[in-house]
Formats: sequence, C-alpha cells, structure tokens
Amino acid sequence: MLRFSANLSMLFTEYDFLERFDKAALSGFRGVEFMFPYDNDIEVLKRKLRDNNLEHTLHNLPAGDWAAGERGIACIPGREEEFRDGVAAAIRYARALGNKKINCLVGKTPSGFSATEIHDTLVENLRYAANMLAKEDILLLIEPINHFDMPGFHLTGTQQALALIKDIGSDNIKIQYDIYHMQRMEGELTQTMTAWADKIGHLQIADNPRRGEPG
Repeated sequence: MLRFSANLSMLFTEYDFLERFDKAALSGFRGVEFMFPYDNDIEVLKRKLRDNNLEHTLHNLPAGDWAAGERGIACIPGREEEFRDGVAAAIRYARALGNKKINCLVGKTPSGFSATEIHDTLVENLRYAANMLAKEDILLLIEPINHFDMPGFHLTGTQQALALIKDIGSDNIKIQYDIYHMQRMEGELTQTMTAWADKIGHLQIADNPRRGEPG
C-alpha cells in the first residue's frame, strides 16, 4: 500500500523548518521527508517527530557546497573521502531518526576528467554507499533530475539510472523516481513506472510545469 509523506524541503516553506513538522501533522500527514537534516540537532529533530507522531521516511546524503552550486559529489574524482564522510553522517542521522531510505544526488558532471574516470568514481562511490547502508538495513536511492532546472547534472534519465544500478551490482540501490523531473525529461510516466516498478524505491510527486500540488 502506498504511504504519503510531506517533503518539508518543498512544502510549508513560509514557515521555519522546524515549524513545518507541526504544519505537516496538522495537514494530516503521518510521514515527512527532507533533503538535508545536517544543520539541525538530532535530538531536536527526534522531538519534533515524536511530538507530532510523524515517521521520518527519507533524507539525502550531504551534497557538497550547496550554496556554491554543488549538487552532490559522488561523480567527482578526488572527493571520495568527503563522500564517505557524508555516508557516515547520513547513517548517523538515519539511526537516530528511524528512516530506512537515503537518497544520493550524484552531482554535476565535473570538467577536467574523462568520462571513464567520472563513471568509475561514481560506481565505486555508490557501491560503497550501498554496502554501508545495507549493514544498517537502509536502502540507497539515486535520483535522475531534469537538466532544465539543474543544468549539468550528471544523472538525467531512467535508463541511465538503470544502467548505473546494473554496473554497481548491488541489490541495495534503487531509483528515487520524481514525476516532475521525469515528465520534463521523458514523459511516458505510467509506462516507465509499470515497466521498472521493481527498480523504483521511492516516488516523489509534483505537478508540471510549476512543481506545485498535482492537478
């Protein structure tokens, strides 16, 4: 059965982040997800979840210097140690908050490296993350994102994500399928979700083109 969670990075943004937990609960949500918990104290987040009877479903791995335009570092050669530190941080928060899914933004395609170097770095980083998360019974997700909103992002389509999963060779990695992004890139949403349901570990829903509520 499908269960719904409010993405607190996208919803109730007129309120401070911690207030959004209250608003989600008042709106009838029983679950919440958000991109990056790392600027918030773990105990404060636990209390907000507990006080509102909310389940935390998902957060992202750290994604580099977001303010400087980075959107993940998994595909960037030379930053493997930083990536592994991010995996450890994501696991630490997941242990405390109880979520069983962690999403990885793979990053923008870096300059100065060959396609093979970038691909090999990405595969090894994601394989490491999948293996570490498997020890915690946490599923790793990767998310294709449209190149209109995020120019230069390295992972932009379903087939690319499926090929990447095959190269990684782990059962502990699936696709976070964002309907908004994939409508912009591919269309054929129903057919894709039906064909690859076993490879999709999480769905995100928003309308196109304004990325608001469906309909």
